[in-house]
Amino acid sequence: MPLSSMAIGIDIGGTNLRAARISGTGEILDRISEKSAPDPELVLCRIAEMVRRLDSPEVAAIGIGVPGRVDARLGAVLSGGYVNLATISLAQRLESLTGKPVVIDNDCNMALVAEMALGAARGHESTVMFTIGTGIGGAVVQDRRIVRGKGTAGQLGHITVDISGEACVCGRRGCVETTSSGTALGRHIARAGLGPDVSVDQLFARDAGGDPLARGILEAWAGPLRAAIDTTVAMFDPDLVLLGRGLGLAAHRALARAPALAPWYQCPVEAAQLGDDAGVIGASLQALATKAAVAPVSLPSARPNPGRRAVPGRRAVPGRRAVPSRRAVLVNGIPASGKSTVSRGIAERMGWPLLALDTIKNPFLEVLGGGDREFNRTLGRASYQAIWSVVGEAPAGSIFVVDAWFGFQPRQMLEDHLRRAGVEQTAEIWCHAPSGVLAERYRARLDQRPAGHPGAAYIPELIELAKRAEPLRRGPLFDVDTTKPIAFDAIKQWLQATIAADR
Repeated sequence: MPLSSMAIGIDIGGTNLRAARISGTGEILDRISEKSAPDPELVLCRIAEMVRRLDSPEVAAIGIGVPGRVDARLGAVLSGGYVNLATISLAQRLESLTGKPVVIDNDCNMALVAEMALGAARGHESTVMFTIGTGIGGAVVQDRRIVRGKGTAGQLGHITVDISGEACVCGRRGCVETTSSGTALGRHIARAGLGPDVSVDQLFARDAGGDPLARGILEAWAGPLRAAIDTTVAMFDPDLVLLGRGLGLAAHRALARAPALAPWYQCPVEAAQLGDDAGVIGASLQALATKAAVAPVSLPSARPNPGRRAVPGRRAVPGRRAVPSRRAVLVNGIPASGKSTVSRGIAERMGWPLLALDTIKNPFLEVLGGGDREFNRTLGRASYQAIWSVVGEAPAGSIFVVDAWFGFQPRQMLEDHLRRAGVEQTAEIWCHAPSGVLAERYRARLDQRPAGHPGAAYIPELIELAKRAEPLRRGPLFDVDTTKPIAFDAIKQWLQATIAADR
């Protein structure tokens, strides 16, 4: 990718949504912000509008830092805190709205990517970062790689510091987020009897003047954070602990009221250098790196499993079975090839949902009273897109049976739909019959199809199509001659061994 490429980085916070157009070297070229909201649909609309305002022909990709648990390899938000985007397919929907590839990750991971590339973590092999804002985020890097566990490691804001403490959005009690976030600081101030307009800088000034009330607030805020830092140091033994986001510098200053005491768990603690810009910079750099099909900035990608097809935006983890994404059985064949019968038989035997072009298209033709052939083609393209939109909204691990003549649109269009829908693996069932059989089948069902489908005049074209039509040969392929009894037992066994196997 040329160095002149740009990306749009988006940082989703509990209070603000930040977006910026960033150069390939991490320079902020333009920026805007909006208020955040608890409604995920409203957040998506605001993000899409910010992207529209920042977009330009040089923008190659979009990166988004999301609060909460994010499986970056699957491109899925699993849960959130103050802004919960788990109920929408954020990446897929924004890709559909913008036409740009979208990469998502936890917001703290994105911030740490930026600090490693341009900020306080440059040159360090092992770094831990806490982001102090509306909530508390966390990220861990070892050997300059983000630690992900099976998908969502590094949730440092949910280290328990008081088992009898405040209820947390995660469902437990006493997480450090409940004691040492910006929200928690507001609670400490209110419980001390001070007004909501008292800022952290005013607390420091009052503390310097000998105010014991201010000192008590700062100690209540910083003490649990120190315990969480010490726990993290005991677990990971990093070179450096960073405190970032809007209150990172203040939290670093407040830790002077809560020094590390345990001799085993000493580690330098510093304020991050990029402040609130870290999220948008890291998100954009991550998006550009993924778009270029290389490892994220400063983070070498793990060696892929040679037995699996690479999926854009996802990285394999050595020694660990990948979490399954969505999968699809592509039942392929030209009109009248018998693919609908095969599709229904597979869906019934495997228990997988079936999506077919005609199932989506025909109700529109019936309601609208048909149309000419060009209208039918347009409706077919829209139905094709609708199928993959439905797949993209399904939970990770879902398997769909998709009935279509996949040759009616360019191959790249299919690949784009699969990528946006998060389909990691496909298997193909190729249905075919001699051209004379296809012509007779098509003629026999002319009066059964809604107005708008091609009529008898299409039959010569169908015969010619039968002579040149070929399977996609995308992944495993099972050939079905539909003039013979369909061996559904054999198909079932084959699917269980190929696409349904526990990978």
